[in-house]
Amino acid sequence: MDERAYERSHPWIRFRPGLARATPQLWSLLGQAAARCEQVARAVLPPAAATEMHKLYLIKGARATTAIEGNTLSEAQVRDRLEGQLELPISQEYLGREVDNILGACEDIFGQVIAGDPIRITPDWIREANRLVLAGLEEHLEEGVVPGEVPTFSVGVARYSGAPREDCRFLLERLCEWLEEDAAWPDLEEHLGSAVAVALLRAILAHLYIAWIHPFGDGNGRTARFTEFLILARAGVPSPATHLLSNHYNLTRADYYRQLDRSSRANGGRGDALGFIAYSLRGFLDGLEEQCTYVEGVQSWLAWEHYVYWRFRLHPRSPAMNRRREVVLVLGRHAEAARKRDIPDLAPVLARLYSTKTTKTLTRDLNWLLANDLLEKEGDSYSAPVRMMQQFLPVRA
Repeated sequence: MDERAYERSHPWIRFRPGLARATPQLWSLLGQAAARCEQVARAVLPPAAATEMHKLYLIKGARATTAIEGNTLSEAQVRDRLEGQLELPISQEYLGREVDNILGACEDIFGQVIAGDPIRITPDWIREANRLVLAGLEEHLEEGVVPGEVPTFSVGVARYSGAPREDCRFLLERLCEWLEEDAAWPDLEEHLGSAVAVALLRAILAHLYIAWIHPFGDGNGRTARFTEFLILARAGVPSPATHLLSNHYNLTRADYYRQLDRSSRANGGRGDALGFIAYSLRGFLDGLEEQCTYVEGVQSWLAWEHYVYWRFRLHPRSPAMNRRREVVLVLGRHAEAARKRDIPDLAPVLARLYSTKTTKTLTRDLNWLLANDLLEKEGDSYSAPVRMMQQFLPVRA
């Protein structure tokens, strides 16, 4: 069989996981990531909090994957765009369209996953993904770039050149066969004990191989990250976690490009994916730690609220007890300690309850709450001891 051009120019494109030299640290990262995913997936949250967490990380992911390519919209602007409240000048509307494309494509994938529709990665799917991320942006693309089509001219980024154009269709077909063929990942699920861990490896390698092949005239990075997202979503990774890799790449953008470049130049020019896999997993795990902290915060607040209502049921009802309970609940939601004079302005309910009261009334209420261990005071500021809901955390100096 005749040798293909890419085998000479891009010998690192071999469609093998290349895990024979994986370090114990890499396997540990995979195991930790899978366990943290399970922790997030099993989190018990009120529907409103879960919806907000889904939205928060969808926004972060969409903003991240477009910001890597130079989109300057902030996270707050992306949220406004998602909620239909962002009006941009005509000259900047394309920035909104870039974000719309990612937001819409991700929500479509989630809809298909929830509906149980099987989504297989095929060359047609990857080409359609490229069309989706570039839809409506044609006038901002280089001449000759057609979304979803492999151009005849060479494509690259910085000093990296994509695979030979004549091989790109073959390479996309081979990539899809490899990603979807369970036999290509022998014993990995049994070895790792987690389908999520295998999906993580597949997702990161899918990203890397699309970046290596670089088949399209534009949008290769967004297409790679969207493919990565699909693999995680269909494997049952919790929706907030499916965006963590894109967010990590954006937060460490210089290192992201450095790791991509090293991956093809390593091993004497024969390539090595392990460095990029480890880099990606570390960022994914950091993001999961952040999400677990978010979940723990919501759960601690729910436990605190239940505790507060239980404590106040032990006392006869009165306007004073009502005020004191609301102070504790509002300060429990407040991220920072508050000075006494600022407390009535923290929430409308407190403003109403104290509107006809003197400073002495507020002082009596705060002193009662301190005496009953429902508030803490440091200097001239007060806070709710919500952390008492986490009784078994290690004691730290």
